[in-house]
Amino acid sequence: MMINTQTESNLVKKYQPLAIAAGLGSVLGSGIIVGMSATITVWQVGLHLSNGQVGVISGALTFAIAIGSMLAGWTTKTFGLVRSFNWMNLFYAIGAFICVFAPNYITLLIGAIWTGFTSGLDLPISLTMISHDAPDDKTSSKLIASTQIFWQVGVFASYGAAFIVSKLSGATGARIVFTCLAIFALIIWAWRTFSHKFRTFHTAGEQRRIERENQTGNQEKVSVKNTLLGHNKKMYLQMLASIMIFYICWNLLANTFGQFQTFMLVQAKASQTFATGAGLILNFVSLFATMAFAKAAGGQYRNTFFFFGMLIQFISMFSLAILSHALWPIVIAIGVMSIGSNVAGEAIYKVWTQEAFPIEIRSSLQGFIGGFSRFLCGLFAIITPALVVQSVIKVTMFGFSGMIIIAFIAGMAMVHLENKYDIRK
Repeated sequence: MMINTQTESNLVKKYQPLAIAAGLGSVLGSGIIVGMSATITVWQVGLHLSNGQVGVISGALTFAIAIGSMLAGWTTKTFGLVRSFNWMNLFYAIGAFICVFAPNYITLLIGAIWTGFTSGLDLPISLTMISHDAPDDKTSSKLIASTQIFWQVGVFASYGAAFIVSKLSGATGARIVFTCLAIFALIIWAWRTFSHKFRTFHTAGEQRRIERENQTGNQEKVSVKNTLLGHNKKMYLQMLASIMIFYICWNLLANTFGQFQTFMLVQAKASQTFATGAGLILNFVSLFATMAFAKAAGGQYRNTFFFFGMLIQFISMFSLAILSHALWPIVIAIGVMSIGSNVAGEAIYKVWTQEAFPIEIRSSLQGFIGGFSRFLCGLFAIITPALVVQSVIKVTMFGFSGMIIIAFIAGMAMVHLENKYDIRK
């Protein structure tokens, strides 16, 4: 047992650079969402945007992420998995630079769409790259779970950059934040593309894939269709429905706070510096919550984390619905919500998807669930600015509290299905 544990640890350590390179794509993914959120009021002042235009930019960004996510499978089939993994961040950098030099609303909108689309593509492609190169499913799952930490790092870094430049005039601060994202994307592109170690991983992973195909011979290939409609369709469809309902409800809430946190605080009479500084501190605390869950993801206390996370998310939203909607109650609620989200949110969704479905279709289903959820978030983001202003925010929080209850029920259904079918690794 000790030898097996040591072997697993060595494999995770060996392939950790690949998880880091893939995880840095998550930094860019959360970076564009939070970077736009934390600077949207700066863009609004600097480019003279209306509240409606703010909503369109945020909605378009989310739509673009959704479309990119759903097209990830087509992209890898068309251009190859390794080439897509290597080059995607170069195109991300181009989109970020379009935002940097945007002189008006239309150009900023184009840059947001371009960057969001490439970001949406990169996440499922990066996770697929890990599954492709990792020597076994256990190593793959552990590496993929660790990438969630990088998402939170991107949130923290974006708020940090926005806070540092918050006192600059016009849209200058926002342009600096997006310049940082563009340069970082270029660095990741160069690392992924020119690393000899990664080329070795990719070659070995391809050899294992060919060997698996040769071993299966003429057996039916695993596909989304024959998995969801095959002899185990009841099990897979139930798990798919549970994960989708959980993730959609949770993501509508998380996306709202991700994109409009600064906007809500400014609406509550906070300064830009206070709003970004509060986001920086709150997400630093959330980072530790993410790290704690990453350690517990494969252990016996994972469901306890899930229950606790959903509970405090509900408390944070319901407290805003029945108590004050002044500045400090909003700050406290956002902080509690952030902690809950990071122990019962994106990370557990990824783990559930990894455990529930065959390795051959995980990226496709993850891309579909994530893309469809983002699409709904994009629709919601168009009207969100009108829902989080001070005059109606209490009613909105009642609705969000209801979403958390639905997400919790769906999540508990998934926990039940995992136990019923004994699918946890």
